Parts: sequence; structure tokens; C-alpha cells
Amino acid sequence: MAMLKRPDVELHYELAGSGPPVLLIQGVGASGEAWRPQVRGLAEDYQTLIFDNRGLGRSIPCRGPISIEAMAADARSLMDAVGWESAHVVGHSMGGVIAQQLALDAPKRVRSLSLLCTFSRGKDGARLNPWVLWMTLRTRFGSRPSRRRAFLEMLFPPSELAGANLDELAVRVAGLVGRDLADSPPILMKQVQALARHDTSGRLRELTGIPTLVVSAALDPIARPGYGRQIAELLPGAHYEEIAGAAHGVTIQLPEKINERLRTFFRQSGSRD
Repeated sequence: MAMLKRPDVELHYELAGSGPPVLLIQGVGASGEAWRPQVRGLAEDYQTLIFDNRGLGRSIPCRGPISIEAMAADARSLMDAVGWESAHVVGHSMGGVIAQQLALDAPKRVRSLSLLCTFSRGKDGARLNPWVLWMTLRTRFGSRPSRRRAFLEMLFPPSELAGANLDELAVRVAGLVGRDLADSPPILMKQVQALARHDTSGRLRELTGIPTLVVSAALDPIARPGYGRQIAELLPGAHYEEIAGAAHGVTIQLPEKINERLRTFFRQSGSRD
């Protein structure tokens, strides 16, 4: 990965492929590597940019604030660094909130907006309902194998895990999120707090005119489909889709489906290429 020095952090990023630019922004506790299935699927026809959010992975140490605004500014600085005037912007979970803020801050930099398993009100994503509280506790306490299983249960639906070799799956997912699933990075709670403070719902109408795709996973217990529908209702012209049988980790669970949907959407938004 390459490195961009900012005043308060060094951001590690990677460019791959060639073609129209695609910026991929990841969510809480995951490195940019979590987009690897999308990079493999898109890089033949698009130039992709993935990066570790400030304070996570290889973008440490961070001496500045952990906020959605700061992370959106990081993303824009990376676009400047690689010479992109604009890009198709894709965000997953907290990354979708960062993508919304980037579009609000600099709408002309955004050719299209793809919001996957995300929210307009960050407090919805940070809310500790009984299920999330129970799963969060399970990812932090107990044996290492049980903590890994709890993390997998936050990403995949029960049907996906029922016949899977969980040890092998945990190793594969660890390579994508950038850490052993039994461990929680110190920055995680700061990211959750930043998410909880942020709310774009009152400003989404400002993004009218930017082609926007909102995708929810039908079985997502974190970014519930209702949150995605709310974004589409608040942003005139946004297209909403719901993927059956998928949960929060849909980009890993069903990468071919996500990649094909993104390709189609980028082509439909081609007037901005």
C-alpha cells in the first residue's frame, strides 16, 4: 500500500486496476482490505482505491480527531493525492455515513453514491439493542474461538454458518478485516462514538442529482433494512434494493452479487464518467 502524510495521521491506501475511479470506504473496525472481494471483481474495468481509516490498521498512530467529518476529509485528500477530480463513491456501514458526508462536503467530487448496509442517523448504527449488546459482549469475553464465532454471527446469517467450517471462515474473514476476530482494536469504540454523534438525515435532500444506490441486506441486524429505506425516502431519486438471505457482511458473503450490482449502477451513472 502507498502512504499519504496528513498533518495528524499517515493514511495507507492502495490503487488497483484502470478505468473510471471507484473510492471504497469501510466501516467500524475493518481495514480497507475488507474490500478485497470488490477490488478483485472491479479492477479489470475500474480503478479502485481502498484505504485504512484513521487510527486503524496501518493508518496509525492518529493524533487528530476520530470523527465522520475528519474521515470524510481523509477520503477527499486521498482523491486529491491520486489526482482524481471525482469518483464513484461506495461506503459500507460507517463507511456509508462517511460517504454521505463526503458527498455533502464536495458534491462535485462524487459521480455516484453507493450506500451499502448503512444509516443516515449514526445513532441507529451505534444503538445497543439487546441483540447487539449481547453480541458485543460475546466478541469481547469468553474463549478466543467463541469470540471469533460471535463476530461471524454479526456478519453472516445463520444459514450461511450452519454448514461452514467456522475456523476456516474466521481465518478468511480475519485476512479481510485486518485482525484476528477474537481481538477488538482500541479505536473501535471511538469509531462507534463518532458514528453515534453524526446525523446526515436533515441534509440528504442536498444530494439530489447525484445518482444514488441504497442497498440493504434483509437479515442485517445492525443496519436494518428500514434504515436503508429511510435514506432512499429522504434522498429524492435514490434507488433502494434489498438482498434476500444476506446479513451485514454481504460484501463478503455475496461478493459476486454486490460486484455485478455496482458495475450495473456505475454504467447507469456513466454520464458522469
